[in-house]
Amino acid sequence: MKQQGLLTRRSFIKSATATAAAVGFGGTIFDFIFSGLSPIGATASIDRKVFNNACPRNCYDTCSIISTVEDGVLKKVEGNPTSTYTRGRLCAKGYSYTRSVYSPDRIKYPMRQMGRGSGNWQRISWDEAYSEIAKTILRIKKEYGSTLPICLNKYSGNFDIMHYGIEGMLTSIGNTTRATGTPCWPAGIDAQTFDFGTIYSNDPEDIVNSKYMIIWGANPAWCSLHSMFFIKEAQNRGCKIVVIDPLLSQTASKADLYLQIKASTDGALALGMARYILDNSLYDGDWLAKNSKGAEEFFSYLKNDITVEWAAQKTGIPQYVIERLAREYATTKPANIWIGYGMQRHTNGGQNVRAIDALAAMTGNIGKSGGGAQYAHLQTWGFDYHAMSQKKPENSGGNGDRSININNFGAEVLSAKEPPIKMLWIACRGPMTQDPETSVVKKAFEAMDLVVTADMYMNPTVEMSDIVLPVTTTFETPGVNVSYWHYWLSLNEQAIKPMYESKNDVTIAMELSAKLNELEKGSCTFPTSGDLQEWVGKEFNDGIYKQFGINNWSELKKGPVKAKSGLIAWQDSKFKTPSGKYEFWSEEAKKLGHFPLPVYVEEMQPTDKYPLRCISSHWKLNIHSQFQNLDWMASINNEPCLELHPSVATAYGIKDKDSVKMYNEIGYIILPAKVTETVSPDVVAVYEAWYKGKKFNVNYTVKAIPADMGKKATGSPGIAFHDNFVAIQKV
Repeated sequence: MKQQGLLTRRSFIKSATATAAAVGFGGTIFDFIFSGLSPIGATASIDRKVFNNACPRNCYDTCSIISTVEDGVLKKVEGNPTSTYTRGRLCAKGYSYTRSVYSPDRIKYPMRQMGRGSGNWQRISWDEAYSEIAKTILRIKKEYGSTLPICLNKYSGNFDIMHYGIEGMLTSIGNTTRATGTPCWPAGIDAQTFDFGTIYSNDPEDIVNSKYMIIWGANPAWCSLHSMFFIKEAQNRGCKIVVIDPLLSQTASKADLYLQIKASTDGALALGMARYILDNSLYDGDWLAKNSKGAEEFFSYLKNDITVEWAAQKTGIPQYVIERLAREYATTKPANIWIGYGMQRHTNGGQNVRAIDALAAMTGNIGKSGGGAQYAHLQTWGFDYHAMSQKKPENSGGNGDRSININNFGAEVLSAKEPPIKMLWIACRGPMTQDPETSVVKKAFEAMDLVVTADMYMNPTVEMSDIVLPVTTTFETPGVNVSYWHYWLSLNEQAIKPMYESKNDVTIAMELSAKLNELEKGSCTFPTSGDLQEWVGKEFNDGIYKQFGINNWSELKKGPVKAKSGLIAWQDSKFKTPSGKYEFWSEEAKKLGHFPLPVYVEEMQPTDKYPLRCISSHWKLNIHSQFQNLDWMASINNEPCLELHPSVATAYGIKDKDSVKMYNEIGYIILPAKVTETVSPDVVAVYEAWYKGKKFNVNYTVKAIPADMGKKATGSPGIAFHDNFVAIQKV
C-alpha cells in the first residue's frame, strides 16, 4: 500500500508539473501544488471572470463561445446560449480549445532554423526576428527595384477580422506577390454568381420551415454540427431529408433517403430531374416568367440533349428513383437544397452547381422561407477592413501587386520571373500539408532566400521555414467574427494574457513596421503603435450597426447579435446579375469561356493504370491541418486510413488493417486499410489531415488540376481535389 501511495504521489506531482508548465506558473512545483490551498480557517478567493469569444476557424458554424477564466487561467469553454444557432453547445473541436491554449507543443518564442528543414532551431528575440526580416525585405527591394519578390500565402486558418492585418502589412511595404483564390469553394461561387449575381443563402435556422430537403455533397453531421439540430427539427415536423453523396456519411445515415451517386456526376442527376419536371409540367411558369432569363433556352437544351435514362446511366441511380425524387422535390413546397463544397471540387464542379441551382429556380423555390439553393453568403461581411486597407509607400516600385494561383502555389512560385519570388510569408495556412503536389511545394520553399511563418505549432510548413513567429490563440487577443453560413455577429474578447511570447498579427505588423522605418525611413506605412481594442472598433461602420440593430460595437460585450434583415435570400427577387433576373442563360459565363447555360460537362474518367478515384474529404475531428494534433483528438484517432469497398478489397487481396500503398504518377502514401461498405466500389476515401509525428499527407498524390470555375469571383480557378485517380497494392 505504501508503494501504491508513493506511485500515486509521483503521478500527482508529474501531472501538476505538466499543468504548471502549460499555464506558465513561475514558482516551484510545490508552490504550484499548494497555491490553491488556504490556511485552516481561511476562505479561498478565486478571481473568476466570464468572456464572450468567437470561433474563427474556417467552418460553417463560427460558434459564439463563453469562456470562463479563473485566476488568469482559461478553465472552460462552452457554447453561448444567446446565439440561437450555437444554442449553448460546441463541437468536439470547440471544446478542445483549452487543450490548444495550454498545449505543450505551442511555439513559445521566435526561432531561427539553421538550415531549412534541418530541425536545428535556436531561440531568438523578437527584435532579432524583426531585424532579419526587415533587412531581407530592404535588400530585396534594393536588388530588384520593388518588393514584388516577396510573396504572401495566407488564407483561412483564422477568419477573425484582425487577421486581415497580414494583408495590410504586406501592402504597407509596397507591391508584392499574392497567392490568390481559394482551395475551398470557388467553382460554386462562380456558378452562383452567374445564376444569381452573388452567393446568398437563407438563414440556416430557417431550415425548420422546409418540407423537403436535399443535402447534396455536404456532411453537416461532421462539418456543420449545429445545423443538424435544424435539420432534425424539420424532419420531426414532417420534412423528408434526402442525402446525395458518393460516401455514406454520418449525415446520410440520418436521412430518409440516401442516394450513393457516382462522384462528379451530380450535374447529370440534376439535369435528369429537370427533364422529368419539364416533361410533367411540374415547373413554376409564373415565377420563371417574372424572375428569370433564358428559361426557354434551358428547356430546349433539356429536350434535345437530356433524358432520365441517360442520367440513370451516368449517375448509377435507377431511373425510377430519379423520377420519384424529381416529382417529390417539385411538388413539395417549400423545398430546399443544401449544395456542399465537396461536390464542386471537380473539373465540372461549377457546371454541376449551376444545374442544381436550375432545379430550385424552375420550381419557384427561390426567395422562399424553407426553400432555396443554399451554398454560402457574405451578406454580413460589410466591415471596413481597416487592418487590411493600408497605403503603399511612395517608392513602391512595380505597377501593382502580382497574383499567383493559390491552388498551384508551388509551380507558380518556381516559374515566377521578372522578378523571381525570393521570400515567402506564410500565415493562417499550411501549404506543406494542404496544397496539392506537396513535392513541388517543398521545392518552392527550398528555392527561397527567406521563409517566414507565423503559427502556433511546429508543423510541416514551419519545419520548412527559416523564421517562425509565435501567434496568439483566439482567447489571447480581441477581435470580431461573422459567418459565411449563419447570420450572427460575435465579439471576441481577450480572456487571458498572451502565453509565452506570442503576439497578434496586427501587433507583429506594427512592430515590423517600426523596425523597417528604423532601418529605412518611409519604407513601411503600417502604423507603428495602437491599441488592439481600437483596431477592432475601426472595423465597424453604420451599415454594420444598422444591419445588426446596434449603435456601437461595444454593445457586443453583452453577447452576440443577429442580423435584423435579409435572412431569406432573394426574397425581393432583385438579383445581382446584369439582367436583374435569375439567369439560366449567362452572358457573363460565356465571356469567361463557359457555356452560357447549365449544361453537362463530362466528368473525368479513370484510366487502366489508375482505376480508382480517391476522395479526400474532411475528417470530423479537424479542420484541414488544425485540431487533430491535440491530445484529446489524438486519443480518439491518431492514425489515418484508406477506406475501400469490400469488393475492391477482395479484388486486391486486401484485408482490414493491411498496409496498402496508394499511388499515381506523382507520388504515393502507405496507410492501413479500412474495409467498409460506406464507400462505393469505384472510390477509395482518405480523410485529409495533419497528424503530429506522422509522415502521412494525401496531397503527395493530388495533382493541381483546376476546376472549371472560380476565377471570376476569387481571382483563380478552383481545384479538382476529388478528381484524383490512383492505384493501390497491398504491401
